[in-house]
Amino acid sequence: MIKVEALTKSFGRQAVLRGLDLEVATGSITVVIGRSGGGKSVLLKHLIGLLRPDAGRVLVDGAEITGLRGRALDEIRRRYGVVFQGGALFDSMTCFDNVAFPLREKRRLGRAELASRVEAALQQVGLEGMGTKYPAEVSGGMRKRVAIARALVTEPEIVFFDEPTTGLDPILVNTIHHLILDLHRKFRFTAVMVSHEIPEIFEIADTVAMLHEGRIAEVGPPAAIRASSNRVVRQFIRGEPENAEGR
Repeated sequence: MIKVEALTKSFGRQAVLRGLDLEVATGSITVVIGRSGGGKSVLLKHLIGLLRPDAGRVLVDGAEITGLRGRALDEIRRRYGVVFQGGALFDSMTCFDNVAFPLREKRRLGRAELASRVEAALQQVGLEGMGTKYPAEVSGGMRKRVAIARALVTEPEIVFFDEPTTGLDPILVNTIHHLILDLHRKFRFTAVMVSHEIPEIFEIADTVAMLHEGRIAEVGPPAAIRASSNRVVRQFIRGEPENAEGR
């Protein structure tokens, strides 16, 4: 569904992506891991079309998006859902209106159909009857659920998750991960997720890609990444300092 070829991006003198290659299979959950500040969110912004690379390209279902603008790019984005880090809900809107927002922006629906779809989306994430609440009136875990409902309400083919469990306790992390997995099994969207949740993320990923120094250091199923002989991968998933091995 998504193919990244030789993606390169620098900000001034700081090289962030250095010829990155990655393939995301249709209907899979691909999780990108790596150190903070290593370029994971920059990669995600290229996939969404928020950033343009210095070199390389991104293809979505065979169509190159790196040169698209305006309506052509909007047509690709209509196939997307995005769960932003921290949820990025509108504080001035109720949970119902937050979920309804992309429908009002992208679809022409009658009031009854819009309400039905929003209520169904809230029910799917376990928030039935919570639509009248404002984000400040619900817990952090519930806000994450609202953000997921908003991302899925348009029935996207591709969903991007930018660290969807940041700031949650371990129990809520597992709750949100299993919610994502259950929704993925139901709707079979293609998912790309940026996460630091090691080892929990291995339970829901089909593919794990380790980003290091602007390139994918290793990619494969969770079992292969866990058993990797790559020093960089081993140190990261064990949480060891860079000079921990070879002392």
